[in-house]
Amino acid sequence: MNNSIVVAGVGMTRFAKHLDRSLKSLALEAIAQALGDANVSAGSIQAAYIGNAAAGVMTGQACVLGEIVLREMGIGRIPVINVENACASASTAFQQAFMMLSAGFYDVALAVGVEKLTHPDKQRTFSVFQGSVDVEDHEGLVRYLAELAGAESTHTADPASGGRSIFMDIYAARALQHMRRFGTTQRQFAMVASKNAYHGSLNSRAQYRDPLSVDEVLAASPIVYPLTLPMCSPIGDGAAAAILMTEKKAKELGLSSSPTILASILTSGWDRSEDDGNDVAAYASALAYEAASVGPDDLDVVELHDASAPAELILYESLGLAKPGEGSRLLEEGATSLGGRLPVNTSGGLLRKGHPIGATGIAQIFELVTQLRGNAGNRQASRHRTALAQNGGGMVRGTTAACVVTILQSG
Repeated sequence: MNNSIVVAGVGMTRFAKHLDRSLKSLALEAIAQALGDANVSAGSIQAAYIGNAAAGVMTGQACVLGEIVLREMGIGRIPVINVENACASASTAFQQAFMMLSAGFYDVALAVGVEKLTHPDKQRTFSVFQGSVDVEDHEGLVRYLAELAGAESTHTADPASGGRSIFMDIYAARALQHMRRFGTTQRQFAMVASKNAYHGSLNSRAQYRDPLSVDEVLAASPIVYPLTLPMCSPIGDGAAAAILMTEKKAKELGLSSSPTILASILTSGWDRSEDDGNDVAAYASALAYEAASVGPDDLDVVELHDASAPAELILYESLGLAKPGEGSRLLEEGATSLGGRLPVNTSGGLLRKGHPIGATGIAQIFELVTQLRGNAGNRQASRHRTALAQNGGGMVRGTTAACVVTILQSG
C-alpha cells in the first residue's frame, strides 16, 4: 500500500436530540457538507462505507441503510458497505475506506456515520448498549464488574436493570480500579468533565454548550459511583461524513488543505493473560504510531473516546500520553486543555459534543481535520500539525471489543 490518502472533505450535523428528524435526513446533511467541502459531486464517489450501530433496534431499518441513504442522492451502482461495529462503527467505516484506497481499488470514497438514539421508550435506547456485550454471559459480566470494582462498588446486582447504559457500570468499575491502584480521585475525573464542558461551549455543533465547574460536576446527580451525570456521555442523534481521496486525485482536482492519513488501525480485544500489560487501545495506538512513524510526543491535538470522564484519563495512559498512574498529572497541569501542550477533545468530546454511537468516530475526524486546517476558531489548538483519533466500542470478556486509532497530519 504505497498510495497516500487524504481527507478531502468533512461534514457534520449538530449532535442533539433530533426527535423530528430521520436517519436519512441526518446522513444526507452531513454528506452534502462533506461533498461541498471537498468541492466534488456525488457522482465522483466510487465506493461508500456507512457506519451505524442501532438503526435495527431504534427504527427497524436494518440491512440496507447505506443503499437507502445514497439512493436519495441519486447514487447507485457503486459498492455500498454497511458497517456495524458498536461505538466504533463510524471509525471502522473510515478505516475500511482508507484501506481500500490505500490498496489502489478506488480514488474517491465516502465514509459516513449516522445514528438516532433518542426514543420515547428509554429502555429501547438502553437495549442497544445491553447488546454491545455478550448477551449469553450476563452472569459473567456481573461477576467481572464486581471483581474489577472491588468493595467500593455500588452498582446494582443487575446493571441492565439500572435505568442507564450498562457501560456506565463498566466505566465506573474501571474508574474504581484506577482509584484503588493509583490513588486517582473522583475530583480528578470531574476535572475531565469540566474541561470538556468548556471546550464544548465553544463548539456550535456540540449537544451541550454550558460550561461547568469541577464543583458543579461533583454536585450533579449521581449515576453510579464515582460517576455523576456530566461524567457520562449523553444520548443523542447526528451524523458525520468524510470524503477520502488519493493524494494524486486531490492534486488533479487542485484541492489543498487536505490532511494526510498517516495510519488508521482497527483492532479487536483478546483474552489477555495476567502478565499481558497491553490493553486494546494501547495495542492499537502502538501499531498506529509504528505505521505513521510518529510517537505520542509528536502529537499536537487528540480526540479520544471519553464515553465517561474516567475513560479519558485512563486513555491518556493507554495511548502513551502519560505513564501508568500519571494521567491525572496532565489534568492538574492543564496540559490537555486548550492552551496546554496537548489539547484533548477540543470538540467537547463525547461528554459534551455528544455520542450518537454510530456517528462518533467520523465526528472525531471532523474535529481533527478542522483543527489541522487551522479553522477551529476560538477552540483552535496553537500547534496543529499531527493529530490522533481513538474510538472504541463494545466489550467482550472485560476488554474493548473494537478499537480504531487514526493519525492525521496537515499538508
